Parts: sequence; structure tokens; C-alpha cells
Amino acid sequence: MATEPRWDKAWPFEMVENLMIGFDGELHDVTDARLAAEGFLRRLARASPPTSPEHWNDILLVVDELAANAVQYAPGPFTLGMRPTYDGVHVTMHDTSTTPPSPRPFKPGRAGGIGWHLVHTLCDQVSVVVQPDGKDVHVFLPW
Repeated sequence: MATEPRWDKAWPFEMVENLMIGFDGELHDVTDARLAAEGFLRRLARASPPTSPEHWNDILLVVDELAANAVQYAPGPFTLGMRPTYDGVHVTMHDTSTTPPSPRPFKPGRAGGIGWHLVHTLCDQVSVVVQPDGKDVHVFLPW
């Protein structure tokens, strides 16, 4: 006996409210962005647990890197957005710089240089949209 799909129920992840939060662009805002992302992931995990435990930490690491880059390279406010997708999490970081990020060569002993490489390694998709008032970095990570 064939059963028709039921379209009257939402996917579990659809019950999680999207996150959109702005920050002044101060150094402590990197930590605040991570804490906001952690709260979002807690709500998402209650509705739809991650398929692998490391997905949680990967998302937080990417949020840390994007927020740190916004503070370091785009002085001024930044906005963190997060929303669940069918099989992952879409993270958006808007900052005030119109310069797209670019990878720097890694040199042992020098601070920095691996953040953008980490973002590309951990994310399924990465895109940058430059706008007159800054740029949006969009990343999709598995959940």
C-alpha cells in the first residue's frame, strides 16, 4: 500500500528561529558572536541533533574566524546571521569592508594566515557578495 507524503508537518529544523544579531566590531564581540552562535546551535540540536559531533565545533570555529576577520580587517560593526537548512547551517557574516577576503600564505612562527584556509576546508560552500556598504560572507556547513 502506497502512502502519500504528509506535507502538513514542518521539518524539525524549520521550528528553529533564525539568528540575526549585530555587533559593534570590538574585540570582545568575537566572543559574543561565538556565544550567540552556541545558543543558536543549542536550539537547533533540540529540534534536530547534528549528524556528527564535530559539526558543532566546526560551526563555532568558522564563526570565530569570520568574526575575528571582521574585527581585524573591517573596522566597524558586523552582523552575524545563522539559519538551519535541510542538511546543515547557513552562516552569514556582514562587515563594512568591500575588500573580499583572500588567503595569505602560511608561515610558521607568524601569527595568523590560516583562518580563510580553515573556512574553506570546513565549509561545503563559501561565497562572498560585495555590496556598496560592505560585504556578506556566506558559508554552508554540514549539521
